[in-house]
Amino acid sequence: MMPSPSNPGPDASPMVVAGLGCRRDCPQQDLLALLIHSLAQHELTVDNLVGLASIAHKRDEPGLHQLATHLNLELTFFPPEALTLYQSENAGSALIRSVTGSPAVAEPCALALATQLGKAARLLGEKTRTANATCALATFDREPVA
Repeated sequence: MMPSPSNPGPDASPMVVAGLGCRRDCPQQDLLALLIHSLAQHELTVDNLVGLASIAHKRDEPGLHQLATHLNLELTFFPPEALTLYQSENAGSALIRSVTGSPAVAEPCALALATQLGKAARLLGEKTRTANATCALATFDREPVA
């Protein structure tokens, strides 16, 4: 049986999105290094990425926009209230909530974008972090072509 867009077959490359959180003025190079490291932990590369996401509070963050441009990917921003469904009961912090309006950023942004793009969204392990940024990866099943 030949793979098709609606049934890509077992060897189809996984489609992955990255949810990103960062401190103010985090350089694009720091975000890219964290993203590549996060992907490598799952034997993935930037070629598997189909989108990036962050919280609306970071809409004016130059490093995020530079990263999206560098990777030629769409960058989606979610308001805190849109992330409520994707928050873990035990995740997040009061400090992050006070700054962004959401107790966590990377994981719920990754899940929100993966849900928007497909079905059966799920995180790929724990988020990774540096002193300046966090990254969570999510994958999803492709929607059948109508």
